[in-house]
Amino acid sequence: MNVRIAKCNHEDLQTLQEVSIKTFIETFKHQNSPENMNAYLERAFNLKQLEKELSNISSQFFFVYFASEIAGYLKINTADAQTEEFDNESLEIERIYIKNKFQKHGLGKYLLNKATENAIEQHIKKIWLGVWEKNENAIAFYKKMGFVQTGAHSFYMGDEEQTDFIMEKTLI
Repeated sequence: MNVRIAKCNHEDLQTLQEVSIKTFIETFKHQNSPENMNAYLERAFNLKQLEKELSNISSQFFFVYFASEIAGYLKINTADAQTEEFDNESLEIERIYIKNKFQKHGLGKYLLNKATENAIEQHIKKIWLGVWEKNENAIAFYKKMGFVQTGAHSFYMGDEEQTDFIMEKTLI
C-alpha cells in the first residue's frame, strides 16, 4: 500500500481548509442541522483560525496520502494547545479525519501511530482524545487501539451542546 504522511505547513493552509471542510461534512452532516454545521465550519475552519492553529508551536498537522492523493489529516496538541486541561505529559489527538472514499484502508491507524511516535519522541506518557458519543465507528476503532473512556466533555455544534467521550491511552 502506497501510504505517506507529511507535516503540514503554512503553504498547505488552503488545502488544509478544503480537506477539513470536506471530511467534516462527510462525517457529520447526516446527524446535524445545516445551520449548526455551517456555524461550526465557519468558526473552526476559517483560514484565520487554521492559520492560528498552524502557527502554534504546540500543535502539529499531518496529511496522510494514499497513492498520491491527500486522504485525510491528523492534528495533535501538547502543552497549552490541548483543548482540555491535561498536564505536559499528555498529547491530544484533536482530529483524525479521513475522506470517505479512503476509509477502511487502515489510514486512521497510520495517523494514530504517527501521533504515538510523536508522543514517544517527546517523552509523553498519555495520549487522549474526545470523540462524539454518537460516532460509534470511531469509538470502536479507538477501543481496538487500546483507548479507554475516562470521562466526557461538552462539544458545541453551532448552538447544540453535544457530548464527547474522553478516551485515553497510557504509553509508559
